[in-house]
Amino acid sequence: MRIALHTKVRADRIEEYEAAHREVPVELTDAIRAAGATSWTIWRSGRDLFHLIECEDYPRMIAELEKLPVNVAWQARMSELLDVVHDYSSEGADAGLPAVWEL
Repeated sequence: MRIALHTKVRADRIEEYEAAHREVPVELTDAIRAAGATSWTIWRSGRDLFHLIECEDYPRMIAELEKLPVNVAWQARMSELLDVVHDYSSEGADAGLPAVWEL
């Protein structure tokens, strides 16, 4: 399945956000893959961030990740950098953007 998300980085934290994503912990990327993700891309336009995630089962993926210490630490870091934070919990499993059109 594919999930699109929209988040927003704080205007004064763009460089920090991008720097953090140049050094995503291998333990976290391994955990994301183990939870079923095959791809996760983030694009930035100004402060707007658009995520496209390809995974087996998105609600299951975030449920598996939400209690892992490496993910808890990462989400705490991201919450410092973002104005609009993806609700990275099983309650936020339906947080994806609705598809309007597809070719």
